[in-house]
Amino acid sequence: MTPRPVPSAFPRDEQSSWRRIRRYAVPRWMIEHSEQHRRAGDWAGACAVCLVDVTFTLEDISRAHGGQVAARLEEDLRHLVPDLVRWHLPRALGGRTTLATARTVVLAGYGAADAQLHLTTPAMTKGPQRVSLRFGKPGLGTGSYRSSSGIEDWTVARHLWDARYAHELRERCGGGPDRAPFFLPDGTLRDPAELPVEDPGPDDIAARTEWITLLRERGGVEAGFAAAGIGLDLTPVKISKWHEREALPIMERLALDLAGLDRELRHITARTGEERWLVAGDWSSVVLFERMCPGGDLAARVVGRAGTEGTRALAQGVWRRLPDLDLLRVGGVEPCHLHPLVAASLFPRLPVGEGPVRPPGPDAPQSVRVRCQDAAWHQLTMHEGRLDMPHTEEEQRREQAMRAFGGAVTGCFAVQQAWRSGEGRLPKALRVQRQELFLCVEHGDTPSVLTLLDAGMDPLVRDARGRTLLHVLHLLDHEALLPRLLKAGLDLEAKDRQGRTPLYSVVQDGGSRALVEALLTAGARIDVVAPTDAYSEMDLSLAQTIRRYKRTDLDFLAQRVRAEHPGIGNEWWDEYRDKYADEDEGPEDENQ
Repeated sequence: MTPRPVPSAFPRDEQSSWRRIRRYAVPRWMIEHSEQHRRAGDWAGACAVCLVDVTFTLEDISRAHGGQVAARLEEDLRHLVPDLVRWHLPRALGGRTTLATARTVVLAGYGAADAQLHLTTPAMTKGPQRVSLRFGKPGLGTGSYRSSSGIEDWTVARHLWDARYAHELRERCGGGPDRAPFFLPDGTLRDPAELPVEDPGPDDIAARTEWITLLRERGGVEAGFAAAGIGLDLTPVKISKWHEREALPIMERLALDLAGLDRELRHITARTGEERWLVAGDWSSVVLFERMCPGGDLAARVVGRAGTEGTRALAQGVWRRLPDLDLLRVGGVEPCHLHPLVAASLFPRLPVGEGPVRPPGPDAPQSVRVRCQDAAWHQLTMHEGRLDMPHTEEEQRREQAMRAFGGAVTGCFAVQQAWRSGEGRLPKALRVQRQELFLCVEHGDTPSVLTLLDAGMDPLVRDARGRTLLHVLHLLDHEALLPRLLKAGLDLEAKDRQGRTPLYSVVQDGGSRALVEALLTAGARIDVVAPTDAYSEMDLSLAQTIRRYKRTDLDFLAQRVRAEHPGIGNEWWDEYRDKYADEDEGPEDENQ
């Protein structure tokens, strides 16, 4: 088998993140149910299925902006594909699969600054992965200094969200009339011997994209920019009076679509008249693309963030190579695993006889072989909500007694202990099953979690941070899961590695008031404290945490904690907050 090329600008940690994103972030059932609603003309129902909260009504828009704007908006909403939006939204990465935080994405404008259809991503990586669809003047979000809130303009990239333009994806990512770069029309990877070794000219767009991309991967950033005809200034950027940064490492980290960037920016200039754009960098610097003269050649350089106010930031979908193509090139994802609209555009002759084009989702729990005592191999099986092992009740009671007296546990018993404590080593197959379950949780995929539990998954499992399913219930539909988890024996007062109970986690990580009330009704204690983060020794009460995160919706709980448990938590923290209340700009998300 011919080895697959590995794009040099596609770091291995990003490869791993994108594989998990494509498998779990937009599950099969979500795509299918959303499509059913859209075909029935129910755009609001399609949004609800995809965890998109609509914050307006067409009646409100008609009263505020007139019937014509409302009619145009309704037409766009009928063609909005919320699952495709979620597929293309920027991700946090860095080992995570969650959405990039505090982003505002403008989908369409209707003639006025306060008449724009836009959405906002969550404020916390640890919070529910719900997206808000809004109409009005876009804001800058509420991220911390580390999350660098920003606005992405998708009005120039309707193929990322509008069913009428989704077929343009192949052309927008550097493909030709019938194939995407590096692939045949049926989704088969091209033989490396057939890839261009010199400039094929502008007529074969897909081949030219391949040539420029390969030069970038083999010859480095400078070779890629030169092949694309884009000027490159690698002068170190001065961040402050005492500090400057090299430009090349910053450029190397960006998976720039060099082959198509100039073409895309000319389209944007034709619509907006702008000829200067920013590409995401980091806390101190960004990449500036600009024309050397009106309508002239494109050039790029790294600049400090200071002084770039007012310059449009390019949407990631405009400047970045399509992650799906990079993933398909390195392996681990197949064309049939893509979103149906993405697959149909990239691969017009993709065979569909073997089954529908959809993300695969989680696998059913599988049995695992474990080396037990006396070098024997035993089979552990997920059955009826528990991890079964071939040991008698007497053997298990004896092992529990030994553990209670501090004795070492081995073999099957050690695996069971690691599974239900989150500590210790697990066989790789069990680690994968645990990861799949918690990835479904992370993306709010309640149906898949229920399916796994129905298939025998042990609900008493803990993740590597010691969290139970109750600790992460704020990411799911608690009405469907809470009674089931409590019936299975999950402990309301179980603590994770950070010392947090499920109620404390829900309060700190953005859980809803309804879930908080449900946990209180179930008997969760409120006299609990926990560190502010994994590295802190400062313990805060629930009331202090509610204050820190400005959870005004939970004032009732804060008042109850102060009344029933006065003085709980670090007293000096309240004094500090009282002193600097006017300067408090709110907490940061520790997971940014």
